Order: sequence, then C-alpha cells, then structure tokens
Amino acid sequence: MKLEIVSILILLSPFVGFLINGLFGKNLSKSLVGIIGSGALLASFVGTMALLFKDASFTTHLFNFFDIGNFKAEVALQIDHLSLMMMSIITGIGFLIHIYSIGYMHDDEGYHKFFAYLNLFVFSMLTLVMGASYLLMFFGWEGVGLCSYLLIGFWFKNQEYNNAAKKAFIMNRVGDLGFLMGMFGLYQLVGSLEYSKVMAFDFAAIASTNQHTLIMITLCLFVGAMGKSAQLPLYTWLPDAMAGPTPVSALIHAATMVTAGIYMIVRSNAIFIVTPFTMEVIAIVGLATALFAGTIAIYQKDIKKVLAYSTVSQLGYMFLALGVSAFTSGMFHLMTHAFFKALLFLGAGSVIHAMSGEQDITKMGGLSKKIPITFWTFTIGVLAIVGFPLTSGFVSKDEILVAVYNHNKIYFILAAIGALMTIFYMLRMYFLTFFGTFRGTHDQEHHLHESPST
Repeated sequence: MKLEIVSILILLSPFVGFLINGLFGKNLSKSLVGIIGSGALLASFVGTMALLFKDASFTTHLFNFFDIGNFKAEVALQIDHLSLMMMSIITGIGFLIHIYSIGYMHDDEGYHKFFAYLNLFVFSMLTLVMGASYLLMFFGWEGVGLCSYLLIGFWFKNQEYNNAAKKAFIMNRVGDLGFLMGMFGLYQLVGSLEYSKVMAFDFAAIASTNQHTLIMITLCLFVGAMGKSAQLPLYTWLPDAMAGPTPVSALIHAATMVTAGIYMIVRSNAIFIVTPFTMEVIAIVGLATALFAGTIAIYQKDIKKVLAYSTVSQLGYMFLALGVSAFTSGMFHLMTHAFFKALLFLGAGSVIHAMSGEQDITKMGGLSKKIPITFWTFTIGVLAIVGFPLTSGFVSKDEILVAVYNHNKIYFILAAIGALMTIFYMLRMYFLTFFGTFRGTHDQEHHLHESPST
C-alpha cells in the first residue's frame, strides 16, 4: 500500500469511529461501541508504526480548500520525524486510554457518546500534527478545544463541571487569538502559511533589519502556545479540567492536547531561533510556571489536582528547554512525560474506583496491599516523574537541566529547585495514598477492590 494512502487512513480512521458511534452508538451494544472506538485507534497506531519503521518523509496533497486572490489554502498532510513522533504518542497512548475507558465508563449512560467524543478528539489532534500548514494546524487546534469542552463537561448535570468546561474553552480562546494574529503576521511576511515555504524563508536576513516584526509574530504565536499548554497566566483552566472523567484527564491533560503548544513552537523553530528576545521570554515564563505550579501541588489534597499541577509544572520545563534552544530535549521530555503522566492519571482513576469515588489523599492510606497491581504500576510512574535513575524521566529531565546549565546558571539553580519540589509532592501523594493505615470510612474500607482488567 502506498505510504500516502496509509497517512490518509491514519487520519480518517478515528473520524469514521466518531461517525459510527455518534450516529448509531445508541442502538449498538456497549462491547461493540468499545471495540469500534478502540479499533479505530488501533488501526491508526498500526499505520503510524508502519510509517515510523519506513522512516517516511513526504507531503501528500489532498485537495484545494479555497483560493482568494493570492491566498491559496491547500489541504495537505506532511509526514516527517516531528509529526511521526507526535502521531506515535497520540495513537499509542490514545489506544490504551480507549481500552481503559471500556472498563472505567462501563456503567455510564452516555457510553457511546463518550467514545464518539474521544475519537473526534484524536481526529482533531492528528489533524493538528499531520497538517502541512498553519491553517490546518489551526483547524486541529480549534477541534481539540471543542472536544476538550465536550469531554470536561461530559457529566453536564453537575453545574461545577459545566463551569470548568466553559473556563477551559474561554481561556483557550484568549490564546487562540494570539495564535491567529501570529498567523496573520507570518502570512504578511512570508506570503504563505505552508510549513515548507515558511521554513525555507530567510528569517535571518529579516532579523538584522526588522527584528521588531519577528518579535511581534513570535510573541503572538507564544501566546497561543501559552493558552493551549497552560503557562502563566493562562494555566488555571487545566487544574479545573479535572472535573471530566479520568480517561479524559489522561488523554487531554497529560499526553496530547496540552503538548500542542510545544509542538507548534518546535514546528516554527526557524523563526523563533532568530529572535533571542522571544526565546528568553519563553524560558522565563516556562521556569516561572514550573516553580509556581510546583508550589501549588505541594498543598493539594485531591489526587487528580496534584497530578494536574504537576502537569503544568512539567510543561513549564518543556518551555524552558525550548527557550534555551534545546528543542530536541523539550520534545524528548514531552514524549516521556506523555507516557508516565498518562500512566499516573490512569492509576489515579483506578485508586478513585477502589475508593468508591473518593479523591482526597488524606482519607486514603495503606492501599498497597488492597490494590497491588495499581500500586506497582503507579510506582513505576512515580519513579519516572521524580527522575529516578534508569527511568525515562531521569534521562529527559537531565537533558533539559544540562541545556539550561549551559545557557544560564541562575536558571539552572531554580530549575533544580523545581525538580526537588517534584520529588517532594509526588512522594507525599504516593505515601499518603499507598502506605500507613487506612484513614477512610469503614464503608470505603469494606469496598476496596482492584479494578477490572480493562
């Protein structure tokens, strides 16, 4: 099969799953809904692996969207190392989260709707990373914003959850306006929004004569990234987004959607690299976010809130890496973080399931003997995020710290303090949850049990 056709099938597979479950899911059995939703992702993952092992790199033109004057909007897919890395994370972790959702959401009345939304989210995210232009990236960008709104407020009978969904939607709009303005500026300068033409443009020549224009464009793009990737001051929507079902927290707020801002900056590296002022701003905002969110996480009692603030903090580290020009290290940490944070969120879901819906870690304790499988998988995630030697988190975080040390010693000291904070709040949560004596009610203790296999 031609690689171009494989890339199209990778993108369309989740969309087909969304249509089937969305239109006919009500009349299908729950097991069939789960198979269709998960199967769509498995097909995309297999296709992605095929492209990855072929080391594929190509652009495939699909159709012309519209032509207005000099502006020609094409719908085309670009497959390269960067998009393949993101596709692997989205489809790989996405597939596992779909499997997990089969068990987690089994008794929910909106079961088919949930799988339809998840599939639509993955389709939007794949559009974002596979598109060959900023225009297609923006379509995917808005798509994941819509899906996050639908998924965070999935249990819409609770007004608090609706408010969290609206907050996420509106705060992302603030960032999106910045992204749009950055795109307008880029088009004005380059005359195109296609990556191939933008990356081939000689920004270095412009930088020597018109640095202010480049600074304005890059800062606008960075505002877009701040909204989507929850950086100061646009971070408050992410902890509130924990209102959604746990698989949503794992998929959107650990593995995929929140990393879109980092992907966008890495994809636009040619323009950022010639604007040292913006790079410094990115590093400072990233560092401030990493420290600020770390201090908040120390005081949290809700197991999902601890993980949410830890996500904001780790995203800060990724932006810090980008700000010191360590693009590869930032992407490496994005990938390792996606895996261990998704694992931690799913583990937290299993703990909440065992505790009959209780999320307060001060009311847990001694769970290591009651839910051993969850305990051991959770332990692996904790070791990775605190940077225990020989874990993925140790390697990726270390790379960032080395790059920061070479850039600025003060930044390095602050980043190291942030890393120590990560160890403290993660171990605090870990020990309060799994060790000591049980602090919940007698009823909860009676109901403690390991989650089903899915």
